[in-house]
Amino acid sequence: MSTLKVDAIRHNSATSDAITTASDGTCTAKLTSVNDGQLGNRRLNINGGFLVFQRSTSAASVGASGEGYFAPDRYRQSGTGNMRYTASRSADVPAGYGFSYSLKYDCTTASGTVSAGHFVALEHRIEGQDLQVFCKGTAQAKQYTISFHVKSPKTGIHVVELYDNDNNRHVSKSYTISSANTWQKITLTFPGDTTGAFGNDAGSSLRIFFWLMAGTSYTGGTLPSAWTTFSSTARATGQVNVFDNTSNDFYITGIQLEVGDTSTSFEHKRFSDELRDCQRYFQKSYNYDDAVGSSGVQGWFQWRRDGGNRPHIPMMTSMRATPTFLAYNYTGGTSGQFRNASNGTNHAQGSVNVIAQNIVSFDGGATGWNQIGTGEVGFMYYSLESEL
Repeated sequence: MSTLKVDAIRHNSATSDAITTASDGTCTAKLTSVNDGQLGNRRLNINGGFLVFQRSTSAASVGASGEGYFAPDRYRQSGTGNMRYTASRSADVPAGYGFSYSLKYDCTTASGTVSAGHFVALEHRIEGQDLQVFCKGTAQAKQYTISFHVKSPKTGIHVVELYDNDNNRHVSKSYTISSANTWQKITLTFPGDTTGAFGNDAGSSLRIFFWLMAGTSYTGGTLPSAWTTFSSTARATGQVNVFDNTSNDFYITGIQLEVGDTSTSFEHKRFSDELRDCQRYFQKSYNYDDAVGSSGVQGWFQWRRDGGNRPHIPMMTSMRATPTFLAYNYTGGTSGQFRNASNGTNHAQGSVNVIAQNIVSFDGGATGWNQIGTGEVGFMYYSLESEL
């Protein structure tokens, strides 16, 4: 038996080592392919494979009602302008990677001439306490690698931006779509940042923007390839306009953020685990497959008033912070309403007395809720939101 003693192993055509050895008998390896189920918790973003759509599997006229979370969990639709699109769950995915769904943006109102301040971006926000592995703000600051699969209707430059919400700093990188309407895997590595630590808390520290359209207010300079103080004028220089035609459809899936300079295979998680992670930010009483705002479906909350009782609603998992509680009428699904099932009348929800990360409680005899008389029964659906 013999031993091969080397300091490193490198491919003939490579410019860096694949494996480096240390004098204590350990090694550092750059792995790009990992067997399923191994090396868990590499993916720091949630719902990167777009498995979870609690609110709705299709949201029309996005842009008309401002920015927010409309379809996939944990991915915010950001933008301003006269364009409109439908955000929906799609079964169109790149073959051979194990994905079930992608996020589809279907342009329904085009914006051929983009006004200076108009833009569209898909945004993902991450808590600071989940980002400490990057050692940001220290001499040991680590790099960020983002990989994803994209099918764009436009060839040319697209931009991804990282924004440090705690220290008002950002960095951007571009990628080029070489063939329209064709799935393409993208890998981008961003430098570490020795300035400004992420807050070690449940606040929004890192925001990832996948740019899709940008007016001149965001394209007036050189892309910041190194972390720098935030400037809106060069966030997305060169970005093509994905929304210049109503025939345009944009797809994305397999988003993975990980620490270091090497992209590994996408970390697939069980649906139940991905759903639980999403419920830290959004929960609903509805059955999973029923969209928020539906009516006449299962998942209602029911209570009977008996004197000054106080109904309690336990949460499915502890939420990120104290959430916003919103009732939906059992008949019609109108938000901010509940129904008196005993006499068939509808009423505006009252204030919530106690709401925390684990439980909601309201006084059944307080203003608003007192429309349910003694011995009567109230019905409602509800949602709880604690998004970043």
